[in-house]
Amino acid sequence: MKKTAIYGSDLKAQLKAGALDKSYSFIMNDGMVRGCMVHTTKMVNEMRANHQLGILETLVLGHAYIAGTLLASGLKGSDQVGFRIDCSGPIKGIVVEANAFGEVRGYLKNVPIPIDKPLENFNLSPFFGAGFLFVTKYLEDAKQPFTGQVELQYGSIAKDLTYYYSTSEQIPSAVSLSIRFNTDGEVTGAGGLLVQVMPGADDRTIDGLEELVQRLPSLGECFAEKKKIEDLIHEVFRHGNPKILSSHRVEFMCHCNQDRMKNYLLLLPPKDLTDLAQNGPFPMELTCHHCNTRYHFSRQELKEILQDRQKMRNN
Repeated sequence: MKKTAIYGSDLKAQLKAGALDKSYSFIMNDGMVRGCMVHTTKMVNEMRANHQLGILETLVLGHAYIAGTLLASGLKGSDQVGFRIDCSGPIKGIVVEANAFGEVRGYLKNVPIPIDKPLENFNLSPFFGAGFLFVTKYLEDAKQPFTGQVELQYGSIAKDLTYYYSTSEQIPSAVSLSIRFNTDGEVTGAGGLLVQVMPGADDRTIDGLEELVQRLPSLGECFAEKKKIEDLIHEVFRHGNPKILSSHRVEFMCHCNQDRMKNYLLLLPPKDLTDLAQNGPFPMELTCHHCNTRYHFSRQELKEILQDRQKMRNN
């Protein structure tokens, strides 16, 4: 993966921004409620730069990236989670993957998202239309992946993810996703929250949690104002006596590289690979959808790949 340098050569700015992007897991209400709050400002900015997105596309895919970090908050080891939306609206669909290390990647199926008139607000439901939300968990101790799905109800990733948890996993939950833009259209703050009620919690706890999340301040605005994530957890949920259990980094990260792209070319039918090696175009370009990194292969490299493919056939 090749990241677009959003801070130029300013290493200090890069390290400072990277140190803020984190996921914090916590419990409260005597262990009857668990939660995760994430700060993702640098991640969303890097995602935007690599995918070369406008404001609308940044908002949609940024929300999906934040959702991915929250979905991955309960993972461990080499566990991974896939988050996908297929829809009839102009967005067409979203694909996001995240793992237990806090690494997130993914893409929009339709860029740019076509619009008929200037945006009057950030209501995204018309851009989703009808569709389905899928969550697939790849757990290292499971024999096969588990996929849950729900029909889109709101055209809002936060609300539809909340609906998914309550119907597909039967876990009362609340999800908040937030991105703050300044007057120049730049992302100055981004983050999200997931809170879930454990089995055995009473109705009072559930009702109180829903009311609290509805009154939650904009996390994107809070992070734009440089508020610390630990302070926010203790401030917002002070009546539940929250206890932070763990924290780890979150990052826009894809493990694609030149060798992996070469391996994809080796899987092509010999006839197609021969045609590429002989007729090009040169250099040939392959793009990773997940991070928009472009890889180039010269005429000589394609000839060498063809030779390797022929050796594989002979063996």
